Amino acid sequence: MNLINKMERKFGRYAIPNLMKYIVGIFCLGLILGTFMPDVLVTYLSLDFGKVLQGQVWRLVTFIIPYSDIRNIIFFAISTYFYYMIGNSLEQNWGAFRLNLYFFSGVILNIIGYLIIYLVTGISFPAFDSMGLICSTMFFAFAALYPNVQFYIYFLIPVKAKYMAVLEGIIYLYYIYNYISKGAAILIIPLVLTFGNFLLFFFGTRNYRRISPSEIKRKADYRRQMQDPRNHGTVTQFRGKNVITRHKCAVCGRTELDGDNLEFRFCSKCDGNYEYCMDHLFTHEHVTKK
Repeated sequence: MNLINKMERKFGRYAIPNLMKYIVGIFCLGLILGTFMPDVLVTYLSLDFGKVLQGQVWRLVTFIIPYSDIRNIIFFAISTYFYYMIGNSLEQNWGAFRLNLYFFSGVILNIIGYLIIYLVTGISFPAFDSMGLICSTMFFAFAALYPNVQFYIYFLIPVKAKYMAVLEGIIYLYYIYNYISKGAAILIIPLVLTFGNFLLFFFGTRNYRRISPSEIKRKADYRRQMQDPRNHGTVTQFRGKNVITRHKCAVCGRTELDGDNLEFRFCSKCDGNYEYCMDHLFTHEHVTKK
């Protein structure tokens, strides 16, 4: 965590804001090339270290262009919007620098993975779905931050992000098992390295102070105090009556009485104890002392 903070202070100004707009552009480029010039993706743009060593260094960048086809335009539109949405959510939560670091770390680890395969086997295996793999790790990060966000499969079936992440993790574990059982264990290296990037970010950005004995005791004392509604409450009009609430958004005025699924957080950048619902936590104007 401290290392990332130091990197952000030093290199944060070089981060690309709204990175997902450019990633969507890469998806669209893959759709155009896959529809009209599919051979170009494989012949000239894929990650082939034999060709890279001959001077075709652009392949170290162009391999992230994903293959798509106009015949799958509906799936393309849904998946592109899905990744755009989760990427923007990550940027709102982390900031532009950390999203950049997470994405480009995944790209670099993919390159390292396929380089190891090439050095060991002497064969360049095409990295056709590297962008999909990297975006999958972005979804894992999203599910870790917002586990209870619901998505509607086929626009009908509500499934929480944490369950979708578990299912996707099982699928990737099956891929790993399949490679190992067929004697091609070396092919799992890019996958393992890319998901190692997610684990590094996940555990590296946890606040372990929250699970220290003193912090656990502090939270227990706080919950015990809050069981008495007279402590630290806010008087709010609800259904024509004055009631005491524990949480209230400083922007919209909603409280925990307005919905069981509402969550509230204090903003560390505001001067004073200002609490916000999740809809306004990342969008409000910070309160500063004049």
